[in-house]
Amino acid sequence: MSHRLFLFNPDHDMALANFTPYYQPPSEIIRMANDLSVLPLWYAGEGDKVKVDAAERVESWHSPYFPFRSGWTEEWESLPCSPWGWNPALLHALRLGGIDASLLPSDDWVRRIRYLSGRQRCVEILHGFAEVPYTCGTAFVCRSLAEVRSLVGRIGKSVLKSPWSGSGRGLVRLDPASWNASTEGWVSRILRTQGEIMVEPLYDKVLDFAMEFYADGRGDVRFAGYSMFETDALGNYKANLLASDAEMERRLFREVPAEWIHEIRGRLLRELACLLAADYEGCLGVDMMVCMSGGRKIVHPCVEVNLRMNMGVVSRIIFDRYLHPYSTGRYVVEHYAADGDALAAHDEMTLKYPLDIVEGRIFRGYLSLTPVYEDTRYQIYVVAEAPLQMSIPMI
Repeated sequence: MSHRLFLFNPDHDMALANFTPYYQPPSEIIRMANDLSVLPLWYAGEGDKVKVDAAERVESWHSPYFPFRSGWTEEWESLPCSPWGWNPALLHALRLGGIDASLLPSDDWVRRIRYLSGRQRCVEILHGFAEVPYTCGTAFVCRSLAEVRSLVGRIGKSVLKSPWSGSGRGLVRLDPASWNASTEGWVSRILRTQGEIMVEPLYDKVLDFAMEFYADGRGDVRFAGYSMFETDALGNYKANLLASDAEMERRLFREVPAEWIHEIRGRLLRELACLLAADYEGCLGVDMMVCMSGGRKIVHPCVEVNLRMNMGVVSRIIFDRYLHPYSTGRYVVEHYAADGDALAAHDEMTLKYPLDIVEGRIFRGYLSLTPVYEDTRYQIYVVAEAPLQMSIPMI
């Protein structure tokens, strides 16, 4: 098996929306990409390389626990590339970096990935659940401002979504009474730049979760695990639960029956295999919700499809590779407003939650997965805890 070059490019969703080779991400996203560029070191394979913004970022990072499985490089190396996601801007950068064309996907393939990544595909997947009585989920594709206003007036409290944007971004929540010039301007801009906009009812959410999958590029899709995550009031991703699939199922089954979840998983496998065919190889996640409807809990089986690497998959790998199987924890993506804030928080967490390693795995405590310096603004860390009744065994 050939080694690969891994890359964290969090501007992917915005670059996919822009869809030109010359897209330039905002400075804040560039900062995020740099601060978190070492993240793939935790999920790349033995002998792989990870593209970082500066080798010094890794070399001067003193971590109490870092199982080096791969190396890092500042340069583009002629290896098959495994980015966070594929888009024309990345393809252009790789070509300028001198990567052999035989190692890169074609423009037509990237165009197909954009189509498959659009939120419009959720409408198609949800059609496969139309007759399932314990699911909800309706989504409409609108192509004019009048169509959007009419639909919001009919369904009431709604969520408007741009077809291509980052998870938790490109969303506006509103009811008919709150429609104003600002909303109209936002809708008009999305229609002008992307051609369509999504309108969905606003559901009474109880729990966010996801199912992660892997497509082999030959038409087969397999289940890769569960993901439970937290979002802020605006729907932006904040953190993932670190736990075994069995523990996540236990928590899910407290909300809805096990047979519902298993049936939804089976239907999604069929729907995704049909949708993706042989056009996509790699990880993907389907975000879902447990919702209240008519006084009972039901499941929204397809809030969003993330056709790329995602934090749910990374947190799944972090637990499976690095956490003790008896432990649980949180995988957190944090943003800091000013220089020095990250370092102060890191020092506080290090003292408050000292790290314990048992049998080569994180048993409990705090560990930053990315370097923290005076100028750090973005960080990913884990905090693990062991069962209360269990003490650390002698080693």
